[in-house]
Amino acid sequence: MSSSFHRGAERDLADAVRFYRREAGAGLARRFLDEFERVLNLIEAYPDLGKPTESGRRCIPLTGFPYSVIYRHVDSEIRVLVVRHQYRDPIYGENRV
Repeated sequence: MSSSFHRGAERDLADAVRFYRREAGAGLARRFLDEFERVLNLIEAYPDLGKPTESGRRCIPLTGFPYSVIYRHVDSEIRVLVVRHQYRDPIYGENRV
């Protein structure tokens, strides 16, 4: 299964990596990216794994980091819409398709 990213999700991910690199160093930033990639691989293998939301999206948390990946499974593609910090307003990114 293939995946694509909303431009905003790409920005969310880059912002999080920059934050971890700046605040804790390259090692933690790399671990964050590794965890994100692990979750993305899981989603690609098991698209219905994430918790369904009312808006037809799915949400899955990263392990060890306070972030969740919000995505939509359409046909044979995973569309990553938001990489959201868990303390961020839950409606952040709701308008992304």
